[in-house]
Amino acid sequence: MSDAINHAVLRHEPPLDRVQRFTWVERIMHWYTAVTYMYAGLSGLAFFTPYLYWIAAVLGGGPTVRFWHPIVGLGFVIGIFWMYHTWSQDLRLDADDRKWLDNVKYYITNEDEKLPPQDKYDAGEKLYYWGMFGSAIVLLVTGPVMWFPELVPRSAHWVLPIVTFLHAVAALVTIGGVMIHIYMSISNVPGSLKAITEGHVSRGWAMLHAPKWYARISSREKHP
Repeated sequence: MSDAINHAVLRHEPPLDRVQRFTWVERIMHWYTAVTYMYAGLSGLAFFTPYLYWIAAVLGGGPTVRFWHPIVGLGFVIGIFWMYHTWSQDLRLDADDRKWLDNVKYYITNEDEKLPPQDKYDAGEKLYYWGMFGSAIVLLVTGPVMWFPELVPRSAHWVLPIVTFLHAVAALVTIGGVMIHIYMSISNVPGSLKAITEGHVSRGWAMLHAPKWYARISSREKHP
């Protein structure tokens, strides 16, 4: 490893032939949210059906999971709001995003050159986040009711099945979204997983997958 790269690593900067996509704070935020989601999601599945209750045993047993599920779930929601605070400007849909969605078939077939130029996040990533954000709000609203059902007046017990149903639907939406997110980041867009672990991508990757973002940061490099 050259001295230039060694110094770049020490300063949390990418080597000269690469560009920084995520700061170390953003990477911590992503993995914090991912870990809390995985625990909340798996423990929730243990309660969703008796066929998956074995997950509770793996995670420490029923009482332990019952105690930690709502707490870690709240931690996940905090992570989602943290992402909103950090990335909200980058997650707004624009005209190019709508054109991208109209031609999403080219994304699926890895023909990115036929798609409108995208910014730091493509339209699919933006929709994924907003789906997680909306689901997190539903989970946040319904969760406490399920956490403390004894506080619900007897005359209002009719809402409990509705709350449980909405909580389950929101959770299943996130599970589907996360499965697609993992598949796309590993298989369909090589380099994405490395970006969120190491923080940087090659200039070629940036020009191909996020040309509008790359043009913006390149301009800042030329005119700091």
